[in-house]
Amino acid sequence: MHEPDDYDCPFCRIQAGVHNEHNQPGDVVAITDLAYARISPKWWPGNPGAALVIPRGHHENLYDIPAEAGHAVWDLTQQVAVAMRQTYDCAGISTRQHNEPAGNQDVWHLHVHVFPRHDDDRLYQRHHEAWWATPGEREPYAEQLAAALDLPRTFD
Repeated sequence: MHEPDDYDCPFCRIQAGVHNEHNQPGDVVAITDLAYARISPKWWPGNPGAALVIPRGHHENLYDIPAEAGHAVWDLTQQVAVAMRQTYDCAGISTRQHNEPAGNQDVWHLHVHVFPRHDDDRLYQRHHEAWWATPGEREPYAEQLAAALDLPRTFD
């Protein structure tokens, strides 16, 4: 495990109702019993509106997630990808998931990136150009995806 003992998990905070500029309630687009999806606060040029699919339980990485939660994450990832493809007018979808520092993991709670793809967007060549999107920039993408997914958006 690479998570520090005093780790303050941003994905657990948003479920607990603790918000900041990077974690807004309106970012959440779908919630199931074991997973949730949200618009990512970090964007890459040419790929606005990327989403994250996250297990509701705190699992650091792919190695320790229970099968049931893993299946729930993957099922919701597929739903988000289909909704994104239908609503964003994109040419395709890429997913990505990182484990451990050598695997480029930087948040110690498993999550799957779902990127809208466009012809010649150079997603993987422009990684160093990422920035933090404002809540206002994220909102229209959240509304589009949430409407297409038609799942709960608030945590009980």
